[in-house]
Amino acid sequence: MQTLNILDNPTSSFHAFNALKDTSNEYSKNHSSLLEQLQTTLDLGKLLDIIAMESARYINFCGLYFKTQTVSKTLRGSRKAKHERQFELKINDEFIGTLSYGINNPISMIHYKDLQRIHQIILYPLKNALQYHQAMQLAMHDGLTGLGNRRYFDEQLKRAMHNANRHHTQIGLVLGDLNKFKAINDTYGHSIGDQVLKQFANILRACIRDSDSVFRFGGDEFAIIVENASENALDIIQSRIDSALKVNVLLAKYQVGCSLGTTFMNRADNEQSLFERADQALYRQKMNMSQRLSVV
Repeated sequence: MQTLNILDNPTSSFHAFNALKDTSNEYSKNHSSLLEQLQTTLDLGKLLDIIAMESARYINFCGLYFKTQTVSKTLRGSRKAKHERQFELKINDEFIGTLSYGINNPISMIHYKDLQRIHQIILYPLKNALQYHQAMQLAMHDGLTGLGNRRYFDEQLKRAMHNANRHHTQIGLVLGDLNKFKAINDTYGHSIGDQVLKQFANILRACIRDSDSVFRFGGDEFAIIVENASENALDIIQSRIDSALKVNVLLAKYQVGCSLGTTFMNRADNEQSLFERADQALYRQKMNMSQRLSVV
């Protein structure tokens, strides 16, 4: 796809209502209505829907995409187009993100200016939505390891199970904790304990695919959601974790081991039944102190 870069660089201080000046009454009415709609939500996906409906008044496009360094949102139903017209969104010198339209025909200068007016109006609503998104991301992650927390796990497990039922794919769930972690904290202090947790979190990240997700519930309890799981996916994860524990200098020094309990989703499962079955498998592992993977 060919990308055409067009930069919006306001030269003066911006306020959303400035975009309504020096326009016709029809423009003022339309843009006032747009601003009111934008102020009804902090959800980036819903904002993109509102922006798309307004932009569609002026141009035909096959796709709409909003991107920052950390966030990427695509309008539902977007399709590949011949060209991509990209706009850089800024408030003075502050970069907000890029908004890209997938188009098959050129945009006229008149309609290009219409888009510029729309883009000025959406700047602050987008900035507010991004700040809200970042705050929610922080609320969903463990501060020590950067892994998803229990709240995020609950949401992702529900989503993953829904997708698996819809597409007839398999979900694997792994629950794990560190053996004798309390003794490490008591003997060497919480600073060493924190280092151990961070190293173990890094191992888990390295032992899964990009499509899988890893979480820390608190203490030394961890979970992995394995999406589109093959029959041997859990065996592979177990083997990788065992090997990584042996070669990690810090964890080998303190003789850190782990117990894992796993299960596959069945079609009768809900989130609670799936979790409880994996938890029971973990409990059996803890009881026999074996390093074998327990699958039920």
